[in-house]
Amino acid sequence: MTNFRYHIIIFFLKAVAFLPLSVLYIISDIICFVLHRIVGYRVEVVRRNLRNSFPEKTPEELKRYENKYYRHMCDCIVETIKLLHISDKEIRQRVEIHNTELVEKIASDKRQIILFMGHYGNWEWVPAITMAIDKPQVMGALYRPVKDKAFDRVMLRIRSRFNSECIPMRRAYRRLVELNRDDKTFMMGFIADQRPTGVDQNHRTMFLNQVTSYLVGGETIGRKINAEYVYADIERLKRGHYSLTFRKIEVSTDDYEEYPYTLQFLKMLEETIRKAPEFWLWSHNRWKA
Repeated sequence: MTNFRYHIIIFFLKAVAFLPLSVLYIISDIICFVLHRIVGYRVEVVRRNLRNSFPEKTPEELKRYENKYYRHMCDCIVETIKLLHISDKEIRQRVEIHNTELVEKIASDKRQIILFMGHYGNWEWVPAITMAIDKPQVMGALYRPVKDKAFDRVMLRIRSRFNSECIPMRRAYRRLVELNRDDKTFMMGFIADQRPTGVDQNHRTMFLNQVTSYLVGGETIGRKINAEYVYADIERLKRGHYSLTFRKIEVSTDDYEEYPYTLQFLKMLEETIRKAPEFWLWSHNRWKA
């Protein structure tokens, strides 16, 4: 049954993906109207998150962020589907990659790279970096499997579009240590702004004006393999066009925090969000009581 559902979903999504992005954005506008104005998908969560993150903003400003967020969220949906049928040439035109020499230099020095990133811009397009970088040898990202097995297979297919290795979070440590042991340089992406579960909830900091629990897995694994930490700074240039700049995460030698690189990443991410708040994932209930 799972296999049958997978093929049905893929057939439908590939049919949609054949449409040019100009048409897909019209579909996105329709989805946006339905989800935001009619269904009210997570409207209260979005409004609470924005209000608590930006107490200095006026109601009018927060409303503009809300409206722009829903439009961007729906754009991300159709852009992700488009990955099933988009040429390398078009994705190169739509995703600018900057400061690639940073990661190539680290890889040349036989160091592993933990790439910290957030749910900002369209993170599903980030694996396109594999077309712009010659080193390291292996590039990929960790992911949290979807409970629906058929849909999980669909997302794995989409996320593997650029030969990026997708590793379930539960297998992360074993796989990365294995690559390191085999002397294979890698850059592995950690989306580290999700709401943590379990013991990670014990690690808290101020983020966007709120006490926020944060994930420590990336830095924990990085210590085991003497990795370097890099931030994927994403900017949305215009509809369907993004810029990604690699920035080294550096901390002071006088920093006595338990997870200084993770905390520095969160500071860098907050700076990115404040420049254009509408492109972050506000519908995620990350501050759930």
